[in-house]
Amino acid sequence: MRSIWNGAISFGLVSIPVKLVNATENHSVSFRQIHAADGGRIRYRKVCELEEKEVTQDEIGKAYEDADGSMIPITDEDLAALPLPTARTIEIVAFVPASEIDPLQMDTAYYLSANGAPAAKPYTLLREALGRSNRVAIAKFALRGRERLGMLRVVDDVIAMHGLLWPDEIREPEGVAPQSDVKVREAELDLADALMATLGEVDVESLHDDYRDALEAMIAAKVEGGGAAAEPAPAEHEGGKVIDLMAALESSVRAARESRGDGTEEPARDEAQVTPIKGRRSEAARKGPGGKKSTSTAKKSAAGHTAGKPTSTAAKKSSSRSAPKTASKSGSKSTAKSASSSSSSSSSTAKKSTAKKSTAKKTAPRKRSSA
Repeated sequence: MRSIWNGAISFGLVSIPVKLVNATENHSVSFRQIHAADGGRIRYRKVCELEEKEVTQDEIGKAYEDADGSMIPITDEDLAALPLPTARTIEIVAFVPASEIDPLQMDTAYYLSANGAPAAKPYTLLREALGRSNRVAIAKFALRGRERLGMLRVVDDVIAMHGLLWPDEIREPEGVAPQSDVKVREAELDLADALMATLGEVDVESLHDDYRDALEAMIAAKVEGGGAAAEPAPAEHEGGKVIDLMAALESSVRAARESRGDGTEEPARDEAQVTPIKGRRSEAARKGPGGKKSTSTAKKSAAGHTAGKPTSTAAKKSSSRSAPKTASKSGSKSTAKSASSSSSSSSSTAKKSTAKKSTAKKTAPRKRSSA
C-alpha cells in the first residue's frame, strides 16, 4: 500500500519512524456529468474572474476570504513560518481507556507501518504495551497543512490510528430528541428486547453493498447490449405513517425468527379461564342476563309452590319407569318434577269440578210434591 505521510511516533524519549497508510477505501461507483442531448462530457475549468481566462494549477494560490468578501493571500512561506511541532511527528500526549472516546469524534482511519528495520523493535514494544494495558493512545499530528487529533490502538498485529475531531467540532444535539413527553410501556420494552435477542449477532464480514452490486450489474448489461432501464423496486417501508407499535414489534419478532429458521413459537399471552366444578352449575347458568334467575328455574319453582302438596308416589314411579336408564340424575329430577306438576294440576282441576257440582246442588230450589 502506498504511504501518504512519513514521520515518527514520539513516545516519551523513544522515536519510532513510521509511514501512514489509508486503512479504508471507497468502493462507490462514480459518475461523470454529460450533456444529455449529445452525450458530450461536461468539465469544470478554473477561470480567473478578473481576466476571464483559464489558469493552470501552478498559477493557483491560497487566500482567506474576509467577512466583507475581500481576499487575503496566504503563501506557503506564511504557513511554513507557523509553529507546528507535529509537522512530522505523531506526538502521544496520554493513554486513556477506550470507553472515554466518544464514537462521534472518530474520523478517517489509518494504518501505521514501521519505516525500516530499526523501527521494528520500538514499534513492537509500543504495540505490545498498548495491547496489555487495554488502553488507547491520544496523539496530535499534522496532515495536509493542519494539526489534528488522533487515537492509536492495536488491530491484529498492527497499530492503527483514527483521526479524531476536536471536542469543539462536535455539535450539541439541541432540538433533535422528541419534544413531546412520550411514555413507553413495559410490554413494548419486552417486545423490543425479544426482537433484539432474536436478531442476535451478525458476522460483519457477511454484509455487503446490495445497491452497488445491482448498479454494477445494470452498467454491465448496458455495456454488453444497451439493456433497458430496470423498473424501480417498490419501497418496502414507507415513512410518515402512524403505526400500531405493539403489532409492528410482534410482526418484527415473527419475521426475524422465520428468517433465522427458529421454529419456536411466540408464547401465547395468559388468559383467564373458568374451570367448572362437577355436580354444580355455575352462577352464570343459574342467573340470566342482568343477574336474574333464568325463566325455566322460576317456572319450576312456581309450579312446585302452587301445587301445595308433595308429589304422589304413583306419579314418581310412572315417571321413573318412563325415563331411560341412561338418563342423568338431573334429567330424572326434572322429569319427576314435570310429572308432579301435571298430576297436581289434574288433581286440582278434579277437586274444583266436584266443588262446583256440590255447590250447584245446594243452591238449586227444591220441588214441592204435588198433593
